[in-house]
Amino acid sequence: MAEEEEDFDEDFEEEEEEEGEEEEGLDYKIENVVATVVVEITEKIDLNQIARKHADVEYNPERFPGLVMRIEKPKATILIFSTGKMVVTGLRKASEAERVVDKVVKNIRKAGIKVSNPEITIQNIVASGDLHTNIDLNMAAIVMEYAMYEPEVFPGLIYRMQDPKTVFLIFSTGRIVCTGAKQKEIVKEAVSKLNIQVRELGVAKKELGDTDYQDITFI
Repeated sequence: MAEEEEDFDEDFEEEEEEEGEEEEGLDYKIENVVATVVVEITEKIDLNQIARKHADVEYNPERFPGLVMRIEKPKATILIFSTGKMVVTGLRKASEAERVVDKVVKNIRKAGIKVSNPEITIQNIVASGDLHTNIDLNMAAIVMEYAMYEPEVFPGLIYRMQDPKTVFLIFSTGRIVCTGAKQKEIVKEAVSKLNIQVRELGVAKKELGDTDYQDITFI
């Protein structure tokens, strides 16, 4: 019951944060958080042993050297390697990483394998959003430094923001994808800066209503 209350509190806090972003004229949401983990081991992890203990994992060493474990709450996918290194992906909040790793470590220990002292590092946060304006990508490629636009190859403009250091995919509809940040505060700062830049540089062509916004779908 306590865990359910904790989940509810976290969801409520996240909703509050998202409302604040909209009030500030920013329209974006975090889609994926990627973290790496290193645990202390006394010998290489026997991934076959974990696969025998947990039927819901995937391990096919002939195709991929890591074992794939999925956690439902918080929802995440974890790649586990015999060296004690892991990759966690699919998180919506960086704060969920510790809970996910705790569950993974417990599952590994249930298989009779000793691991300890997990060190978690957030490597990348991916966010999607909308600037609520059409963007002249041809003009943007000219006036924005560190921008690349090759419409015959990819329909979006690639913009490498230098401060804060992030990478944006910008589409003519105003939809964006932000990647490369390691903290949610950096995402907010980068989106806010881009929102100002496109208008100050004159590449924003038409303000759109809220009904024109569509979520970006990630495959």
